[in-house]
Amino acid sequence: SGNCNLSGGAIVIDDEDWSYSYSYTLKIAGYSRTKELLETSKYARSTPFTVGGHVLAVRYYPNGYKDAADFASIFLVLVDSTGAKDVKAKCTFSVLDEAGLPVPSFTRTYTSACTFTGKDSSWGYPEFINKADLEGSPHLIDDCFAIRCDVTVLKENRSEEIKKCSKQFVVVPRSSLRRQLSGLLNSMDGADVTFHVGGDKFPAHRSVLATRSSVFKAELLGSMKENASDPLVEIKDMDSDVFKSLLHFIYTDDSPSEMACEYAVMAGHLLVAADRYNVERLKLICKDKLCKHIDSNTVATSLALAEQHRCPELKEACFEFLVSPSNFEAMVASDGYEHLKSSCPSVLKELIARFLPAELKAAKDIIM
Repeated sequence: SGNCNLSGGAIVIDDEDWSYSYSYTLKIAGYSRTKELLETSKYARSTPFTVGGHVLAVRYYPNGYKDAADFASIFLVLVDSTGAKDVKAKCTFSVLDEAGLPVPSFTRTYTSACTFTGKDSSWGYPEFINKADLEGSPHLIDDCFAIRCDVTVLKENRSEEIKKCSKQFVVVPRSSLRRQLSGLLNSMDGADVTFHVGGDKFPAHRSVLATRSSVFKAELLGSMKENASDPLVEIKDMDSDVFKSLLHFIYTDDSPSEMACEYAVMAGHLLVAADRYNVERLKLICKDKLCKHIDSNTVATSLALAEQHRCPELKEACFEFLVSPSNFEAMVASDGYEHLKSSCPSVLKELIARFLPAELKAAKDIIM
């Protein structure tokens, strides 16, 4: 019979906004059977879990909630508020792919805090997943799929707790590590290696780079570097602006300023650099940027990047964009299409397989 299996993750306390975060994975085993057993507005509830002293649970409606019968609905419910009048929380629900990563098209989030006003109050998405889309996707495997629930509960009463102490003898400032490393990047005091990239030189610190990148560690400190004391390292096939942005991220963990704009070209270049030097968090940031800025002019380039640099989430986002015939035709007419066709022919074959049978022959004639 259908059932819901829940596994939990570790709690994280964020000192800056005084919040508690928790992640759970809800595994829907026996999707079809669960859908048969529970009619519209009937739900299966997860095992309760505690975040910030409040007891929460997830309700899964396989046949939707109220008028959303074509969808699977998902809600976060407050089981016990531990005496608090209102509980504020943020929540993201994501269907996971086979690798356990969120699927962008099946992810729903609301960054503003939602208020739970008492026991059994809930918040969520009646139209979380279109059942037809889920059943036609590769994420329903052996009649099972998984949903991750990321919950952040905000603590409202920090000021009141501080007032309980009559005097504050010690004030602990926020960490200045990021600012200090940024200063080190700008001043380059104690730099012991210099990179020559595209005509520009970039002093840096071996220990910082080796800490942040396993590739830099091997090249600068390990057996891959024949002369580890060599102060000058030449990097080919990379623009100096891209390497500068890579260094900025390595030292500060901040997305470079070029990533703040809507233009996604820098995100593509940085994705290549991040993959080359195994800077995983920067690679994820770049993938997220590219997924959010897919259009007919960029989709061919993004598909090539996804195939060449092992980005299944970006490939899936591109395929979903190309389901529209007009988007597909515009992609074929774009400047990046010929590069995609010559460098990644396997992607085009996979793309054909995603088309409806009625469109298959026409698509094959166009793209091959």
